[in-house]
Amino acid sequence: MQQLAWNPELPTAMRLRQLVALALTSGRPVALWRLPGAAHARLCLTLKADTALTGLPPVLEPTAPAGFAFFPFWDSDHNPPLFLPADLFFDLATPDKIQVSAAAAVRLPELRQRFAALPPTAPLPWHMSPQPIPKASSQADYELFVAAGVAAIEQGKVQKVVSSRAVRRPLPVGFDALAAFQDLQQRYPNAFVSLVSAPGVGTWLGATPEVLAEITEDSVFRTMALAGTQLAQPGVAPAASLWTAKEMEEHAMVARYIVNCFKQLRLREYDERGPRVAAAGNLLHLRTDFAVQLNQVPFPNLGTDMLRLLHPTPAVAGMPKQPALEFLRRHEGYDRAYYAGFLGPVNLPETGSSRLFVNLRCLQLRPNEAFLYAGTGLTADSDPTREWQETELKLQTIGAVLE
Repeated sequence: MQQLAWNPELPTAMRLRQLVALALTSGRPVALWRLPGAAHARLCLTLKADTALTGLPPVLEPTAPAGFAFFPFWDSDHNPPLFLPADLFFDLATPDKIQVSAAAAVRLPELRQRFAALPPTAPLPWHMSPQPIPKASSQADYELFVAAGVAAIEQGKVQKVVSSRAVRRPLPVGFDALAAFQDLQQRYPNAFVSLVSAPGVGTWLGATPEVLAEITEDSVFRTMALAGTQLAQPGVAPAASLWTAKEMEEHAMVARYIVNCFKQLRLREYDERGPRVAAAGNLLHLRTDFAVQLNQVPFPNLGTDMLRLLHPTPAVAGMPKQPALEFLRRHEGYDRAYYAGFLGPVNLPETGSSRLFVNLRCLQLRPNEAFLYAGTGLTADSDPTREWQETELKLQTIGAVLE
């Protein structure tokens, strides 16, 4: 990749803001993220005003293009699946460099001119979604929805279903999405923190704990089962927390689903570790990790194949998948859009790694307000009031940036 020159006296935060402004002021998409445990964020800019669309999940193998994937829960015309090519790539760990892809290099003189003319404090016109405003559920409505889910389980129509709801909150005066992104990084160092803005999609901010599919730079495929939730108790070590039969079964369903995906591909050589307790902000989850050494199995496209089998997992939809999805279509009462979809960098420059996460603990920006999303996994033992309370706890993760 070639490089785009900086003003050497410009602080890193201003450099980031200037790059974001370069995209937004010209109607182009932008993706900003910080990987779990990482010290620095990364930025991907796409120079095409009409964002690249694709009806299929991205290809994760290293020969595929570098970029950022942003996929909805439902694949529909209203919520297009996006793949944002990394025409410009900025790693805040090396703030003196802006990498420009070979495809975008022909525009380098134009970019240098526009970049030099752009004030570091330029306003940020975030993309706003053209879709209808999601319907927010009252507590009574949500508890009726949960009760319908439990009844469907008792009648044998589904084994598990994942209910969710949207909440409408006003934006604080002077709310700054970039500042909120920085706030989330500090609050949740072990989460995947993201800020994505694209035409036709809007602007989404989140901090999710759940890996969907990864291919690391040392050729290891990873995924996880993350299901079962409780509030962390002061003075109690996560490993000492007690779990109900409902929470254990909810987690086991997701783990079994991943194993069945491996079986569909006739893969037997995988490593399974868990369940263990994982902390995510003020919440605890049960987590089981799965790994496959790609250089030791004859499955060169395993990452892409597993991604297409996994999404949406039982942790965000239910089991069996199709009956659970049909139940949600009939009863949930709103469009999840990109909530419970997936997002993340694909074939990162220099490493070739791909890191995709389930889009949980997120909000969508609208003019002067935000819509927050949360869900819970239902089993036959679910209590509607407790499920409402669990969504309230989960909403605190992303809602903290609006306080």
